[in-house]
Amino acid sequence: MDLKEIKDLMTAMRKTGIQKLIIKKKEGDELQLETQVSSNISSVGFPSTEQNKEQTFFHSPPIHSSENHSPLVKEEKPGQHITAPLVGTIYHSASPDDEPFVKVGDMVKEDTVLCIIEAMKVMNEVKAGRSGKIAEILVENGHPVEFGTKMFRIV
Repeated sequence: MDLKEIKDLMTAMRKTGIQKLIIKKKEGDELQLETQVSSNISSVGFPSTEQNKEQTFFHSPPIHSSENHSPLVKEEKPGQHITAPLVGTIYHSASPDDEPFVKVGDMVKEDTVLCIIEAMKVMNEVKAGRSGKIAEILVENGHPVEFGTKMFRIV
C-alpha cells in the first residue's frame, strides 16, 4: 500500500466519521488508522491547518516482549456501560435549546431516555435498560458513535 492510498483512506475516514480502520493482509502485515479529536496532540500524524480539528494517526500493533514486563491494564470503573445500539450521531437533548435528557448524578429507571441517536435522518431514542445512577457520560453531544460505543456508565 503506497502513501497516496493511505492518504485517500484517511480522507475517507474523516468524511464518513469512521474512527478506526484496521487492514490486515494475508502476508501478516497490518495497518491501523485511527482518528482522534484533541487540542493537544503529541503524536506523529498529519497536522491539520487549524487547532482542535480531527486528526488521523498511524498506530502499529503493540510489541510484546518476553521480558518480565506486565502488560498495560486499563482499570475499568465500577458500573455498567450503556452502549450504542447503532451507528449514528448522538444527541443529549431533543433539540439544541432543550435541557439534556440526563446529567451525571441523575437516577434513571429502565425506561428513561438517555439520548437520541440520529441514523439516516431517523431519530432513535436510547433507553437506559436498567435502573441506577448516571456516573459518567462518555460521548459528547453531536459526536458520531459506532455500534458498541460506550456512551454512559451507570452504577
